[in-house]
Parts: sequence; C-alpha cells; structure tokens
Amino acid sequence: MRDGLTLVRADEDTLWAVVASVGKAHRVAEVFRSRDKALEDRDWRAREVRAYEDFLRRQKQPVPHYSVAPIRRSDLPRKWAPLPALGFLRGHFA
Repeated sequence: MRDGLTLVRADEDTLWAVVASVGKAHRVAEVFRSRDKALEDRDWRAREVRAYEDFLRRQKQPVPHYSVAPIRRSDLPRKWAPLPALGFLRGHFA
C-alpha cells in the first residue's frame, strides 16, 4: 500500500490506474480498463509535463512522475475525479 493506494494483481476485474507522484504524494490521475490505454495516457501526461519542465524547475516546483499500476475500483476514494495532466500547476494535485 502506498499512501492509500492498494496495488493488486491483474485479473479480469482489475482497472489500470495512471498514478501521479510528486515527492511522497501519490494520486490516481486516471483509470482505464485496458493497461494499453493506461500506458498511452501515462505517456501523454509525461509529454505534457516535459513541455513545462523548464518552467517548473525555474519556479522551484517538483516535476510529477507518472506510472501505471493495477487497482481495484473499491480502492478509489469516494469522491475521486480524474486529474488534469497539468492540474498540479493550478493546485489540483493536493
């Protein structure tokens, strides 16, 4: 378990989470039924962040890292909502 996220083994009921990490904070950015779709979304988010990486470093803000992990629907917070790719710039990461 990482900060409230329980990683599970992949099976037919598994969802695939794109997890955004900044320092020790982890947040589910998006959820997919397909691991391939989750990997595509992770890559897209990484490209978006890379475009702003220089700006983030100048502003002394941490650069988020995205990963993909299996997750159960029951492990999502009740009021979970997708995280915009650059949501951390507008304070949506916290």
